[in-house]
Formats: sequence, C-alpha cells, structure tokens
Amino acid sequence: MSAVRLVLATRNDHKAREFGDLLAPHEVVALPDEVVLPPEDGDTFEANALGKARAAAQATGQVVIADDSGIEAEALGGRPGVRSARFAGEDATDEENLAKLLREAPAGSAVAYVCAIAHVDPGTGEEHVFEARCTGTLAAQPRGDGGFGYDPAFVPDDDPTDRTMAELDPDEKAAISHRGRAARELLAWLAMR
Repeated sequence: MSAVRLVLATRNDHKAREFGDLLAPHEVVALPDEVVLPPEDGDTFEANALGKARAAAQATGQVVIADDSGIEAEALGGRPGVRSARFAGEDATDEENLAKLLREAPAGSAVAYVCAIAHVDPGTGEEHVFEARCTGTLAAQPRGDGGFGYDPAFVPDDDPTDRTMAELDPDEKAAISHRGRAARELLAWLAMR
C-alpha cells in the first residue's frame, strides 16, 4: 500500500514527534490550529481517542488518528488511568503527575501503560481502534531524561536491564511501548487496505 496522509488530533508535541517516527512511511500532519478538540471526559481510553478523532475528522474532512493513553497502577485500583494527564490537577505538569504517583503507589508495584489509537475516515465513515499495553513496575525514583510523562518511573517488563522508559533510546522504547505496539497494529491494518 502507498503512504497515506493522517491528521494527528493532538496538541502534544512529544506525541506528534513519536507518531511521526512510529508511522513512517505514512505522512503524519499536525492538527490545524483552529480545530477544537473535545475534553477527554470518557470512561475509557477508546472513548477519549474516538471523541478526538471524530471531532477532528468532522472539522477537517480528512482521515484522522487520535490516541488516548495513560498509566494504570495496580496499587491504586487502576488509577490514574484516563486521568493520567490530570492526575495531580487539571493543569498539572508531567513532573507533578509523576510525583503524585510516586507518593501514592509503592516502588516495585505493578503498573501498565495503555494506548488506544482511533482511526476515523470521514469519507467512508469507517472507525477503527487499536489498543495495546505495556506492563512494568514502578521505580523508587525518577531516572533518565528521555521520554515524557511517567516514563522516568516506568520500568518495563520487556526490558531485562531494569532501565526506565526514560533511559531507553527511542528505538528501544518504540519496540516495547504501548504506543509503539498500538501503532504497529494500525500500520498492519493500513497495509492490508
């Protein structure tokens, strides 16, 4: 299949860069500034991803992808989950959210990253969602300067070196991350079309 153009419904520069790399050779383009995304108030990652993708597809008339992702801590009953970006408050920084998680969940406890990527084609009305997980444990303190969000305290089960996601290079992270896995499912689906 030839490369397709996908509008990415996000205002997160980290995600935009990551998706550009993960979805090559497809062209991932920025969401136009005038497009307003709905609040992430769904109960699931899928609901939030679909809400953003539908709104952006309707506003642009183009094929759109959107993701919602976050971390689930077993010790906190799955929290912060869909509230990962707002765990420490509506305008919390990544550092504030991470600090709250490290205060509330014990080091070494089980965590999982979850990513749902929605693909919405306004021309055909087709909607597909690709969801993937990456399991791990919570580090005692942040380590590494790569990645973003909760990466400095997420020690993935799939890396035998006990490094956090923030200590992995981008290719190593993409190979095992929740977003990398969901993106590969999307790529495989696009290749069959």
